[in-house]
Amino acid sequence: IRVTARFSGCGSGRSASCRFAHYFVVCGVDTETGLEPDDGAGEGFEHSPVRRSFKSKVLAHYPENTDRNPFNKDAVNMLCMPRGLSFRTQADRLDPQFHSFTISFDDGTRSYGFVHTFYEEVTSPQIITAMQTLCQMHHVEHHSSSLASSPSSSSSSASSPSTSSSFDPTRDTLYVSKALCLVTPLPFLQASRQFLVQLHQAVTSQTAPPLPLESYIHNILYEVPLPPPGRSLRFHGVQGPILCQRPGPGELPLGEYPLGDAFSLLGVDSMVKLLTCALLETQVLLYSSDYQRLMTVAEGINTLLFPFQWQHIYLPIISAPLHHLLDAPVPFLMGIQRRDGAQRSSLNLPHEANLCFVDIDNHCVEAPEDLPQFPDQTELIQELSEVLLQFGLPPQGGVIAKPTTASSSSPRLSSLVLEDLMEDRRNGNLGGEELAVLERLQALARRCGGGKMSDGGKTLGHVFEEEEEELKAAKLNIQLREVFAGRFAAMFGRYDDFVIHSALDLDSWLTNREGMFNFDKGSFLSVQPASHLHFLSRFLETSMFSSFVDGKVISRWADREPLQQLFDSRLERERLYDTGSEDSCSCLYRKCTTLFESGQTIERRLLKADHTAIHPHLLDMRIGQGRHHPGYFPKLQADVLAQAQNTNKWSSRVTASRRSEPKRSTVSDQSGVDNEQRQISMQASRGVKNLRQSKLLDLTPQAITQTHREFVDGLLSECRLKTKRMLKERMGKESVELGQGEASITGLQENTLIHGLCDLLERTWGHGLQVKQGKSALWSHLLHYQAAQGKTEAPAESPGQNQRTVDDGALPLRGSLIQDMRFIQTMSEGLSDVGQARAWIHLALEKKILSQHLKELLTNQELLRDKCIKRDFACLSLGIPYRVVIIPMKKLSIAMATVDPWVCVSGELGDSGVRQIPKNTQEIFFQCKNLGRLSTLQLGQENSGLLAKCLIDCVMVYNEITGHTYKFPCGRWLGKGVGDGSLERVLIGQLVSPGAEEDAGRLTGTPPPELASPSQSVRTVLGSLGSRRMPFVEVQEDMREAVNNLVKHFHKPEQERGNLTVLLCGEGGLVLCLEKFLLHGLKSNRLFQRNVFVWDFVEKAVASMETADQMGDLHGSTLTKGPPCDLLCHYVSTINASPRNIGKEGKFQLFVCLGIRDRLLSLWLPLLADCPLTARTYEDGALLRDRAAVHSLSRMLHTLNDFAITLETALVKGVDL
Repeated sequence: IRVTARFSGCGSGRSASCRFAHYFVVCGVDTETGLEPDDGAGEGFEHSPVRRSFKSKVLAHYPENTDRNPFNKDAVNMLCMPRGLSFRTQADRLDPQFHSFTISFDDGTRSYGFVHTFYEEVTSPQIITAMQTLCQMHHVEHHSSSLASSPSSSSSSASSPSTSSSFDPTRDTLYVSKALCLVTPLPFLQASRQFLVQLHQAVTSQTAPPLPLESYIHNILYEVPLPPPGRSLRFHGVQGPILCQRPGPGELPLGEYPLGDAFSLLGVDSMVKLLTCALLETQVLLYSSDYQRLMTVAEGINTLLFPFQWQHIYLPIISAPLHHLLDAPVPFLMGIQRRDGAQRSSLNLPHEANLCFVDIDNHCVEAPEDLPQFPDQTELIQELSEVLLQFGLPPQGGVIAKPTTASSSSPRLSSLVLEDLMEDRRNGNLGGEELAVLERLQALARRCGGGKMSDGGKTLGHVFEEEEEELKAAKLNIQLREVFAGRFAAMFGRYDDFVIHSALDLDSWLTNREGMFNFDKGSFLSVQPASHLHFLSRFLETSMFSSFVDGKVISRWADREPLQQLFDSRLERERLYDTGSEDSCSCLYRKCTTLFESGQTIERRLLKADHTAIHPHLLDMRIGQGRHHPGYFPKLQADVLAQAQNTNKWSSRVTASRRSEPKRSTVSDQSGVDNEQRQISMQASRGVKNLRQSKLLDLTPQAITQTHREFVDGLLSECRLKTKRMLKERMGKESVELGQGEASITGLQENTLIHGLCDLLERTWGHGLQVKQGKSALWSHLLHYQAAQGKTEAPAESPGQNQRTVDDGALPLRGSLIQDMRFIQTMSEGLSDVGQARAWIHLALEKKILSQHLKELLTNQELLRDKCIKRDFACLSLGIPYRVVIIPMKKLSIAMATVDPWVCVSGELGDSGVRQIPKNTQEIFFQCKNLGRLSTLQLGQENSGLLAKCLIDCVMVYNEITGHTYKFPCGRWLGKGVGDGSLERVLIGQLVSPGAEEDAGRLTGTPPPELASPSQSVRTVLGSLGSRRMPFVEVQEDMREAVNNLVKHFHKPEQERGNLTVLLCGEGGLVLCLEKFLLHGLKSNRLFQRNVFVWDFVEKAVASMETADQMGDLHGSTLTKGPPCDLLCHYVSTINASPRNIGKEGKFQLFVCLGIRDRLLSLWLPLLADCPLTARTYEDGALLRDRAAVHSLSRMLHTLNDFAITLETALVKGVDL
């Protein structure tokens, strides 16, 4: 019996998720705007205009929009006609072409586009005239250039123009490409292709179709539903019935792209190699002259990944304007079209160290070096070969697949009686007698001739052959996929035993996602066969496996992802029948046992339609609309296609089976309605790995720049996570011994992480690359650096020195970058560029100087700019976002409104420059070059009025990329007439751990209660000078500890040294300890102002020395006039004359730093102790009046004279000494 399916819960057009198709699109030439050259197509003006590409436009699309999947006009136009408009004349081949594409929406769902491209005669006089003018201009330019280059041949070239590249409207007919596109939520490849081909055949036919084309388009957009899960559906095209089917809940998801074609093109070995590259998330680039081949291979690999999903850039077809995406330093799976006569070498790819290049037309796969074998690869290839041989396909590949012209399709049947018979045969409704009659008709058709029938129809024999081929391809598809699904089930059958559930709820898991371990990788690897470890150790580090495990963890609080739910149900079913050992190491290779069953299931659906959709019917058309013009696709009536039309006649036709079928979610529908909470959770856990396709397809300069910035942010985040993991592996956090020889899982995982770091560095150096030698971007840069250093360095070392280094048999513990390169070049003969780069990274890691080498490379900005990396996209030259927050004392925070502050942040790689903080705010966000580890921060204000003052608690600086938070304690006033009157302070930073209590006040402006800044401890001492004395021994001990820390600093290897500025000016540093020494025994403030500062004493002492010198009072004093005394006076006067308003504490800090840098501080202390003013200013027991204490301190400071001390610019800015 025939049944009719209708939307039971979708209403008339209210929900597009239930429909077979989302959009119908027409792309072509816009006669109103005329011809616009496609500059991004990469074609030069040497080509004839007839051979050039021009920009296409979306001429019409129906409906205007849907709720869940808004229409992206630019993206669809680009994917429908990747090469733009193509023009032809009657002398060229005008065969229609078919290709498909995939497009992702902002909610993460994916739709599929199926495009039928054909050539239509140009009737617009404006277009014909424009093409004629362009051809004439091209002929004149070509003729002029020929005269200039070869005058002797000018006559011949002028007299015989190339007819194939010229256009003359008097003798030539001009054709232009036009595309019909159907966008569907599921990959209904065969059905969509048949519908579009039938639509085009109706246009080219001399006889009009039974109904206007609007009726068929309206029918497939609004009246043909998705087939129910596990059922098949028949609907009607213009010239015949079309069948589609959908897998059931326990079956693999729908995948109609012919895997047989992919295996025929590349072969079994290459397809397994390509799948291995995709599983390990290398960069995969497909290359073919046929767009549909690109999609076939890409979608084939994508379906074979089950139960995992590709997490990165997925663009099987990219046009020339999108080739900048090849520069992306992230994993991708992309395809580009091969130009006529183009070679692989002409691509100039920036990333090749970790690139899998797939030349589909030449049946070649170039995999990266050191690609591990897929587990049980030999047995897997054997099983796949047996499946292919059963279907008559050679396993070795190299077979040219059927062309993707639109000729192979379900034909038009000229007889309605035969059409009904064909439908009854599909449904199994023919008895023995009727079936015999149909077979006799078929035999008669064959005897009468196997050629095509009129108007593009075909004989019944051809119909049956195509049906058999379609069924054969579908069965081959599902069996090949079942083989791979069985392999993943064997490898990860017990994966859930190693999932770690440590979070109490979803919010806590999302908050601590980066720092949590969700899978016990060490224990999992320890029970795997040794031959699988190389592949598995790398696969466990991929984003697709991490996302898979995240889905398992999230399933505790939300619905499982459909693919994971299907995989888990299959594992549970296999465990019921699995009576063998649970030890995976002892399991032999087992072939898939469900091949026959899966093939039979899909065969039953394709041979018998379970549901029939509503037939196309007349719409409310305007008079005169819908007339048939052979060869021309008409302008459709938009109002009847904009929305579904409700009529009782058609809306009431709902089958009982559809009404009674319960509403359920299915795991076979990948684009159905997902659980909202699970979707949000998964998107949050994946971060920025998977950029939205709409952003990638945006060609505006701002969008391209932003896209590459997001690439870089993701790369830096990945580098940070990778180095953290390496550190934890080194510490033995996950060590599990294998018990086989000396190998251990810890070492295996560490090597895997180092391999990942090598890949990250290659991607970093390849981003924006202009000039490259070989496949390795990093090694190419190192070679350029080596050549540049060779031109500027001193005379080369003698051969004896180099020979001695190698002959000694041991490397020095420390060495320069060039020395390490020479060692690799000497000892690594036979290694490729990629191998040498990895060996160099391994050597630097072993010597613990990789960061030092990378910093040295980055210091050569000229090399980065001119030789290797483009400044536009080079990730190393992009700004790093910093956030600075000023935190005042809580009680006085309102005083921030009176000041106009500015900051300048300094680090080991430079400073940010002065950044003005907006008025009435306490924070600023800015981007600048990478400053490295932060050390100092200059805080100042422009307002010098008496009311402009604020007591600053601290300043917090947050690096948005690395997540590092730096705290710069202050605890002092900023303003005139309060404290030491400073309008500028130099604060010393300290790195705080993420999540610490200090970081909690970063956003709220509330200072932590336990803050103990250096200045506060000093102020406490000053406040009790009259009633309390500082301990004598404690001050000396602190001074001794500060000097010892400086000595230890310079005796450490350079890469292990800390921050010198902190040792000088930070908590417990030399400046504060010397300040305590000079404050000890200082009498109350009878001689000076209300507040006592050490700088007051230094100024008075120097003034008394200068006055005594002028009056000759030094006679009889222990103080002798000489260079140290002159320098002391000079330095103090220069510091006072500085234009910076750094206050008295800042001046004393500068005084100490300059004295220790210039090896004068040890000479100045005795001068201050012998000054006559000292006896009047200090008590008898003061340390400065104790000759032994002063002598001991002077000797300690003298030991620092052996070291070259370099001060940060922030400390000495504005003072020329």
